[in-house]
Amino acid sequence: MNISRVILAAVVVSTDAFSSFHGSSVSQHVSTSTSSLTMKVFDWKRREADESAINDAENFVFTLDNLKPAPGSRHRKKRKGRGIAAGQGATCGFGMRGQKSRSGRPTRAGFEGGQQPLYRRLPKFVGKPMGPGHSKTVYNLIKLDELNGAAEGSTVNFASLFESGDITKSKVGIHKVVTGKKEFTAKGLIVQAHAFTSSAQTAIEGAGGKCELLSPTTGAVLEPVAA
Repeated sequence: MNISRVILAAVVVSTDAFSSFHGSSVSQHVSTSTSSLTMKVFDWKRREADESAINDAENFVFTLDNLKPAPGSRHRKKRKGRGIAAGQGATCGFGMRGQKSRSGRPTRAGFEGGQQPLYRRLPKFVGKPMGPGHSKTVYNLIKLDELNGAAEGSTVNFASLFESGDITKSKVGIHKVVTGKKEFTAKGLIVQAHAFTSSAQTAIEGAGGKCELLSPTTGAVLEPVAA
């Protein structure tokens, strides 16, 4: 009799403990499921900033002193070799061994491990070399319609066109005259440049003008372009 009472009491205690535990877990689950999610701003200096004025695009005026990147668009630089906690410690992401883990550049540009590289697999064109050690001459292009504002019989080059405002500044120091999209209407111009296309030369000479080649190093007039 006493044994049955002890067993019954143990069953009641275990049932109460299970119900209390189950109820608390359910309540915790409900409370967490109803919580609102917020997007994390990675820029910690702007997490608490009030940017409601910036979001009003119709009334807010952007100036040089209030421009700033969007939150999370800029990351701090990756610190390598500063311990395993950084994720790029010790080997700095280059692995333990191998050619690509050594100091210095392991292979040259274009190297493909010994197989035929791309610049040797592609077909070549006469007069247009490709591959390492070759480069092409890059010109600043002057269109024929940009010469229309010059006076008849005047000498035209990049400096005179830039001074008159017909063209803008150039990143390269040598210039080439090419045919533009608009019609060439100037007459009797002496055009000086470092190169001419055949169609541009024909148009200039057809309008009573002359083409003069310039030296790419000194800028001096070399000779009139042969027709």
